[in-house]
Amino acid sequence: MNNSLLAQPLICASGQLLNGLLAYYPQAIHSPDTLYNDLAENLPWQQGSILIYGKRHKIPRLQCWIADPGLNYTYSGEQLPLTPWPPLLQQLRLELNQAFDLRLNSVLCNLYRDGQDAMGWHSDNEPELGSDPAILSVTLGAQRDFALRPTGSTRQSAKIALEDGSLLYMKAGMQSLWQHAVPRRAGIRSARINLTFREIIQ
Repeated sequence: MNNSLLAQPLICASGQLLNGLLAYYPQAIHSPDTLYNDLAENLPWQQGSILIYGKRHKIPRLQCWIADPGLNYTYSGEQLPLTPWPPLLQQLRLELNQAFDLRLNSVLCNLYRDGQDAMGWHSDNEPELGSDPAILSVTLGAQRDFALRPTGSTRQSAKIALEDGSLLYMKAGMQSLWQHAVPRRAGIRSARINLTFREIIQ
Protein backbone atom coordinates (compact mmCIF):
# COMPACT_ATOMS: atom_id res chain seq x y z
CA MET A 1 0.00 0.00 0.00
CA ASN A 2 1.35 3.45 -0.98
CA ASN A 3 1.24 5.83 2.00
CA SER A 4 3.12 8.63 0.23
CA LEU A 5 1.60 12.11 0.30
CA LEU A 6 3.37 12.99 -2.95
CA ALA A 7 2.14 11.56 -6.22
CA GLN A 8 4.38 8.89 -7.72
CA PRO A 9 5.83 9.92 -10.09
CA LEU A 10 5.81 13.71 -9.86
CA ILE A 11 5.03 15.09 -13.32
CA CYS A 12 5.99 18.65 -14.23
CA ALA A 13 3.50 20.20 -16.67
CA SER A 14 4.98 23.66 -17.05
CA GLY A 15 7.96 23.40 -19.34
CA GLN A 16 10.38 26.26 -18.71
CA LEU A 17 8.54 29.04 -16.86
CA LEU A 18 10.39 32.30 -16.13
CA ASN A 19 13.48 30.96 -17.90
CA GLY A 20 13.55 27.88 -15.70
CA LEU A 21 13.03 29.69 -12.36
CA LEU A 22 9.53 28.24 -11.90
CA ALA A 23 8.11 24.72 -12.29
CA TYR A 24 4.48 23.61 -11.91
CA TYR A 25 3.28 20.13 -10.91
CA PRO A 26 -0.55 20.11 -11.25
CA GLN A 27 -1.34 16.81 -9.48
CA ALA A 28 1.47 16.55 -6.96
CA ILE A 29 -0.44 15.64 -3.79
CA HIS A 30 -1.98 12.21 -3.37
CA SER A 31 -5.47 12.54 -1.76
CA PRO A 32 -5.38 16.35 -1.30
CA ASP A 33 -8.84 16.36 0.36
CA THR A 34 -7.52 14.28 3.27
CA LEU A 35 -4.62 16.66 3.85
CA TYR A 36 -6.83 19.73 3.49
CA ASN A 37 -9.39 18.50 6.02
CA ASP A 38 -6.72 17.55 8.56
CA LEU A 39 -5.01 20.95 8.37
CA ALA A 40 -8.22 23.00 8.27
CA GLU A 41 -9.50 21.33 11.43
CA ASN A 42 -6.33 20.90 13.46
CA LEU A 43 -3.90 23.78 12.84
CA PRO A 44 -4.05 26.76 15.26
CA TRP A 45 -5.05 29.29 12.61
CA GLN A 46 -4.90 32.97 13.53
CA GLN A 47 -5.27 36.31 11.78
CA GLY A 48 -2.06 38.30 11.92
CA SER A 49 -1.47 41.96 11.16
CA ILE A 50 0.71 44.00 8.84
CA LEU A 51 2.31 47.40 9.37
CA ILE A 52 1.23 49.98 6.75
CA TYR A 53 2.36 53.61 7.09
CA GLY A 54 2.89 53.15 10.81
CA LYS A 55 -0.49 51.54 11.52
CA ARG A 56 -1.31 47.85 12.01
CA HIS A 57 -4.06 46.26 9.92
CA LYS A 58 -5.45 42.73 10.01
CA ILE A 59 -4.22 40.70 7.04
CA PRO A 60 -6.91 39.23 4.73
CA ARG A 61 -6.20 35.56 5.48
CA LEU A 62 -5.38 33.23 8.39
CA GLN A 63 -1.87 31.95 9.10
CA CYS A 64 0.11 29.31 10.97
CA TRP A 65 3.93 29.06 11.20
CA ILE A 66 5.38 25.56 11.59
CA ALA A 67 9.12 24.91 11.92
CA ASP A 68 11.88 23.06 13.69
CA PRO A 69 12.54 24.24 17.28
CA GLY A 70 14.07 27.70 17.50
CA LEU A 71 13.33 28.71 13.90
CA ASN A 72 11.41 31.97 14.10
CA TYR A 73 9.86 33.95 11.25
CA THR A 74 9.08 37.67 11.18
CA TYR A 75 6.52 39.06 8.73
CA SER A 76 6.12 42.86 8.47
CA GLY A 77 7.72 43.34 11.87
CA GLU A 78 5.55 40.73 13.60
CA GLN A 79 7.06 37.44 14.78
CA LEU A 80 4.69 34.56 14.12
CA PRO A 81 4.09 32.03 16.94
CA LEU A 82 5.95 28.77 16.38
CA THR A 83 3.88 25.57 16.05
CA PRO A 84 5.56 22.12 16.14
CA TRP A 85 5.29 19.85 13.11
CA PRO A 86 2.03 17.86 12.93
CA PRO A 87 2.52 14.30 11.59
CA LEU A 88 1.18 14.81 8.05
CA LEU A 89 3.18 17.98 7.41
CA GLN A 90 6.30 16.40 8.85
CA GLN A 91 5.86 13.51 6.42
CA LEU A 92 5.25 15.86 3.49
CA ARG A 93 8.32 17.93 4.40
CA LEU A 94 10.52 14.82 4.39
CA GLU A 95 9.12 13.65 1.04
CA LEU A 96 9.68 17.07 -0.54
CA ASN A 97 13.26 17.23 0.75
CA GLN A 98 13.95 13.85 -0.80
CA ALA A 99 12.21 14.58 -4.10
CA PHE A 100 13.88 17.96 -4.68
CA ASP A 101 17.16 17.50 -2.74
CA LEU A 102 16.38 20.41 -0.40
CA ARG A 103 16.70 21.06 3.36
CA LEU A 104 13.25 22.47 4.07
CA ASN A 105 12.84 23.09 7.79
CA SER A 106 9.71 25.23 7.99
CA VAL A 107 6.37 25.97 6.36
CA LEU A 108 4.17 29.06 6.35
CA CYS A 109 0.53 27.97 6.10
CA ASN A 110 -2.05 30.43 4.75
CA LEU A 111 -5.82 29.86 4.83
CA TYR A 112 -7.75 31.92 2.28
CA ARG A 113 -11.33 31.66 3.50
CA ASP A 114 -12.88 32.77 0.19
CA GLY A 115 -12.07 34.98 -2.80
CA GLN A 116 -11.96 38.12 -0.63
CA ASP A 117 -8.88 36.82 1.18
CA ALA A 118 -5.72 37.68 -0.74
CA MET A 119 -1.96 38.26 -0.73
CA GLY A 120 -0.46 41.47 -2.08
CA TRP A 121 2.59 41.87 -4.30
CA HIS A 122 5.80 40.72 -2.62
CA SER A 123 8.94 38.61 -2.89
CA ASP A 124 9.91 36.04 -0.29
CA ASN A 125 13.20 37.75 0.48
CA GLU A 126 13.28 38.02 4.28
CA PRO A 127 16.84 37.86 5.69
CA GLU A 128 16.24 34.54 7.48
CA LEU A 129 15.62 32.87 4.09
CA GLY A 130 19.13 33.61 2.84
CA SER A 131 20.13 35.33 -0.39
CA ASP A 132 18.69 32.83 -2.89
CA PRO A 133 15.82 30.83 -1.34
CA ALA A 134 14.08 27.92 -3.01
CA ILE A 135 10.42 27.66 -1.98
CA LEU A 136 7.86 24.91 -2.60
CA SER A 137 4.22 26.04 -2.61
CA VAL A 138 1.37 23.51 -2.24
CA THR A 139 -2.28 24.39 -2.98
CA LEU A 140 -5.16 22.56 -1.30
CA GLY A 141 -8.82 23.40 -1.92
CA ALA A 142 -10.08 26.23 -4.11
CA GLN A 143 -8.18 27.12 -7.28
CA ARG A 144 -6.62 30.59 -7.11
CA ASP A 145 -4.57 32.68 -9.51
CA PHE A 146 -0.86 33.18 -8.85
CA ALA A 147 0.04 36.53 -10.40
CA LEU A 148 3.57 37.47 -11.47
CA ARG A 149 5.45 40.63 -12.39
CA PRO A 150 9.16 41.49 -12.72
CA THR A 151 10.69 43.19 -9.68
CA GLY A 152 10.39 46.94 -10.18
CA SER A 153 7.34 46.69 -12.43
CA THR A 154 3.87 47.90 -11.44
CA ARG A 155 1.93 45.73 -13.90
CA GLN A 156 1.08 42.04 -13.84
CA SER A 157 2.81 40.19 -16.67
CA ALA A 158 1.62 36.59 -16.16
CA LYS A 159 -0.53 34.34 -14.00
CA ILE A 160 -0.88 30.63 -13.23
CA ALA A 161 -4.11 29.02 -12.01
CA LEU A 162 -3.02 26.91 -9.04
CA GLU A 163 -5.35 23.94 -8.73
CA ASP A 164 -6.18 21.66 -5.82
CA GLY A 165 -3.29 19.32 -5.04
CA SER A 166 -0.74 21.23 -7.12
CA LEU A 167 2.87 22.10 -6.32
CA LEU A 168 4.72 25.21 -7.50
CA TYR A 169 8.52 25.15 -7.26
CA MET A 170 10.00 28.65 -6.99
CA LYS A 171 13.67 27.99 -7.60
CA ALA A 172 16.75 29.81 -6.32
CA GLY A 173 17.04 33.20 -8.01
CA MET A 174 13.34 33.83 -8.60
CA GLN A 175 12.72 35.98 -5.52
CA SER A 176 15.28 38.60 -6.56
CA LEU A 177 13.85 38.92 -10.09
CA TRP A 178 10.10 38.47 -9.67
CA GLN A 179 7.23 39.43 -7.39
CA HIS A 180 4.04 37.43 -6.93
CA ALA A 181 0.55 37.88 -5.50
CA VAL A 182 -2.76 36.09 -4.92
CA PRO A 183 -5.40 38.62 -6.09
CA ARG A 184 -8.96 38.85 -4.80
CA ARG A 185 -11.57 36.94 -6.82
CA ALA A 186 -15.18 37.87 -6.06
CA GLY A 187 -16.70 34.69 -7.47
CA ILE A 188 -14.77 32.26 -5.24
CA ARG A 189 -16.71 31.18 -2.15
CA SER A 190 -14.70 28.16 -1.01
CA ALA A 191 -11.45 28.07 0.95
CA ARG A 192 -7.85 27.41 -0.08
CA ILE A 193 -4.91 26.33 2.06
CA ASN A 194 -1.46 27.26 0.79
CA LEU A 195 1.68 25.67 2.23
CA THR A 196 4.96 27.42 1.42
CA PHE A 197 7.85 25.21 2.51
CA ARG A 198 11.18 26.94 2.95
CA GLU A 199 14.58 26.71 4.64
CA ILE A 200 15.36 29.14 7.43
CA ILE A 201 19.10 29.88 7.52
CA GLN A 202 20.58 29.99 11.04
